[in-house]
Amino acid sequence: MTKTLLAEFTAREGAEDEVARLIRDYALKVREEEGNLAFDVYTKAAAPRAYWIFEVYRDEDAFEAHLEAPYGAPFNAALTPLIEEDASVLTFLDPLATQR
Repeated sequence: MTKTLLAEFTAREGAEDEVARLIRDYALKVREEEGNLAFDVYTKAAAPRAYWIFEVYRDEDAFEAHLEAPYGAPFNAALTPLIEEDASVLTFLDPLATQR
């Protein structure tokens, strides 16, 4: 079963360009992971400092491998002082079961 989540955070005023640079570089690395199926970065149209990142991994093992990637901790360390939240807010998603 795939592992799907939404990561959310808001760039601090004045940090928008640095956050955009960090997330673009990070996205390139994550998309190269063997078990990554999607890593789509969005900003809210009405609030462009607010980021939504839709992530899909092949399975739990692929997600765990993502968490252990050597570039994850440096990315989070660089991002944390640039966002309003203490860290990215993660929401894990399950597909809606269809009824027939």
